[in-house]
Amino acid sequence: MDAECCSRRGMLKSSSIGFGYLAAAALLQQEAMSDQGVPAPFHFQPRAKRVIFMFMKGGPSHVDTFDYKPQLNKDDGKTLPFDKPRVQFAPTGNLLGSPWRFRQYGESGIPVSSLFPHVAQHVDDICFLNSVHGTNAAHGGAALKLHTGSDTFVRPGMGAWVNYGLGSENDNLPGFVTICPTLAHGGVRNWGSAFLPAECQGVPLGVASKPSSQAAVKYIENTHLSTAAQRQQLDLLQSINRRHLEQGAGNPSLDARIKSYELAFRMQSQMPMVQDLSQETAATHQLYGMDESITEDFGRQCLLARRFAEAGVRFIQITHSDTNVQWDQHSDLKAGHDKNAAEVDKPIAGLIADLKQRGLLEDTLLLWGGEFGRTP
Repeated sequence: MDAECCSRRGMLKSSSIGFGYLAAAALLQQEAMSDQGVPAPFHFQPRAKRVIFMFMKGGPSHVDTFDYKPQLNKDDGKTLPFDKPRVQFAPTGNLLGSPWRFRQYGESGIPVSSLFPHVAQHVDDICFLNSVHGTNAAHGGAALKLHTGSDTFVRPGMGAWVNYGLGSENDNLPGFVTICPTLAHGGVRNWGSAFLPAECQGVPLGVASKPSSQAAVKYIENTHLSTAAQRQQLDLLQSINRRHLEQGAGNPSLDARIKSYELAFRMQSQMPMVQDLSQETAATHQLYGMDESITEDFGRQCLLARRFAEAGVRFIQITHSDTNVQWDQHSDLKAGHDKNAAEVDKPIAGLIADLKQRGLLEDTLLLWGGEFGRTP
């Protein structure tokens, strides 16, 4: 047996096909059920029913957050004890110890940086993967590698794979929603569907360069027409599209357009309700930090993610970014990470606590990370 395939690093190396396997397993089960006419349960019943991915764009430093390196602090200021990686093109200084203190938390005793005092209270509910590494030192390539498994070929994003295999639990909402995504460094390819059906791609809600309070899905309603009139208009348009498709057009984008029009019409009824955060209590708003200016924006994203998860969306991505690379601090590590962590720490902890108290943490895969970390 190949030792590499069974090691932790081998498993992570093959993760680019992991979400594809998830999709294939779900489709095979559906096929078996339809062929035999009887339920065909999974040999192994997966716990996760949905995914929430919190993407910290720019590269949060692993050695300053959750990957404690006590030896690095001892060697602070010394020259690199290894050759400079060939993929690293920027000037590299001496070793830099973390400017933040680490403490052990929970029954597990996991060390966490003082950057994340709120998240630290939930370490016993978190699995930390400290062996993950990348091969691309550029933000664009690394972001694509993270989302799609490839920095050279056009591949479906992980959310598209989950949507392809599992679909949405709610016919009135898309299976994959990306909240305030960045349009830089891979842009739409990070949540695209590539060779999968176009309806599997993520539906963007807002954009990273604008506040999450302004996030909305464009063009899903016509305020000048009643719902009945819109239904008649859509039925006419769809009949023309289907007739064209039946005549041998064979255009995947046309088929996707037909489905997107139908979904957009159905979304008019439920999307506004999911986005209506006034239905939440003041205590819930405070839990996510929405009562504080520094945490309000990302807290809103986290609360929206929980509401979409409850409503049946399979994959929700939220992004902490602006028009640039938010976590990318070359020479301003201390000030930059202090600010960034302060914006996301309380909302993330609030999301974990809220999912747990609602019984959703047991079957929700919650991911946090960026495209890479920093050199020591």
